[in-house]
Amino acid sequence: MGEANATVTRIYWATTGLLALAMVGAGIQELRHAPELVQGATHLGYPEYLLTILGVAKLLGAPVLVAPQFRVLKEWAYAGFTFDFGGALISHLTVGDPVEVVAPSAVCLSLLAVSYGCYRRRYGAR
Repeated sequence: MGEANATVTRIYWATTGLLALAMVGAGIQELRHAPELVQGATHLGYPEYLLTILGVAKLLGAPVLVAPQFRVLKEWAYAGFTFDFGGALISHLTVGDPVEVVAPSAVCLSLLAVSYGCYRRRYGAR
């Protein structure tokens, strides 16, 4: 049982660390309104100002994912990232984007699911 817990812990930190780093990078790019992100938002039919909202949310949510305290906020961060990645995935599929454009959202959603599953397994429903 101890080795299983250690494995869950390693998987949790690997997936959560990758997500947090990716969200910090994405948040910065969104806040600076990188041209490729503005073009992508426009392509999906979203206003440019949405990038500012998403950028702030990602920069606030990333540290919450890795912080050991703030369990209620952590649940909200997981929910917010689920809406973000799920919305992006559905948006890209709806406009018929190719797999290489859809894949990052699907990969992030998968990493988030593994991270959350490991988080719940480590901490239970306290």
